[in-house]
Amino acid sequence: MKSSALLASRPVRWCGDSLRGLALASLIANIGIIVTGAAVRLTASGLGCPTWPRCTDESYTTTPEMGINGAIEFGNRLLTFVLVAIAVACFVGALARRRRSLIRLSVAIALGIPGQGVIGGITVLTNLNPWVVGLHFILSVALIAGAYALWRRVDQGDSEPVPLVPGPIRHLALVTTAVSFAVIAAGVVVTGSGPHSGDHGAKRNGLDPDRISQVHADLVFLLVGLTVALWFALRAVDAPPAAIKAAAVLFWVEMGQGLIGFVQYFTHLPVALVAAHMLGSGLVWTSTLAVLWSLRTRPLSALSPTPSPQATPAPAPVPTPR
Repeated sequence: MKSSALLASRPVRWCGDSLRGLALASLIANIGIIVTGAAVRLTASGLGCPTWPRCTDESYTTTPEMGINGAIEFGNRLLTFVLVAIAVACFVGALARRRRSLIRLSVAIALGIPGQGVIGGITVLTNLNPWVVGLHFILSVALIAGAYALWRRVDQGDSEPVPLVPGPIRHLALVTTAVSFAVIAAGVVVTGSGPHSGDHGAKRNGLDPDRISQVHADLVFLLVGLTVALWFALRAVDAPPAAIKAAAVLFWVEMGQGLIGFVQYFTHLPVALVAAHMLGSGLVWTSTLAVLWSLRTRPLSALSPTPSPQATPAPAPVPTPR
């Protein structure tokens, strides 16, 4: 009887491990496409394929006459199909788990990727309008959030979330998350005012780069201050070690990102540092999500499928301030 129950649980555990890996692959791929999109912009390849959905009026693929810029832009378009394949695999894995929460998340990600492709096409058709390019980036941020949520929910149940820290600290974490998003959005506006437009003839948003950069920097200082306050608050209430560690990781990622940002600004935006800063934005956002998710859990109910060995343990009581 014991052995039959063990055998019955193996497919569920295998599905959980498989879906967890696929969700992580989706998260990494959605961060990675930020970098490949940066490569398109930084090499002035934004109009390497001058139309959409075709690459030229006669061909869906790049041609030798279009040179390296056409190859870079077309290569970035092809990565969309990789994201779609991973998203479909996540959906199949979620179906195998028979959990509506996972299915809904996987469907949202799967629908977001074609939407991302359409917005990318609009950027080409509008000759790289900086506001549309910015929207293209913001949707990537949303897809990262969805992929991260799917990755974390695999090992959690579908019950109501149980808080692991007092309410005021959760509110502070929400404010920190909102400011983190504001930092990214301000960075998008800074990019739209700067020299790396994706094509030498593309328009800029017309805002003063120095002033917008100052706004962006001010928001960064606010984010760092909130992160430090959150770390101290978590320690004061004996929060779970994972939450304290997540806040510390966020702080150091912010430090690295801030260093790259200042150096690139004072060295007149070299391509390599701008690409690193784009990657850093994805890492800051993911680290912010990690903090937010560490402050609550969803226990596995008795009716939930058998958890994998890495499943979330039962939550500890909410600690009280000393």
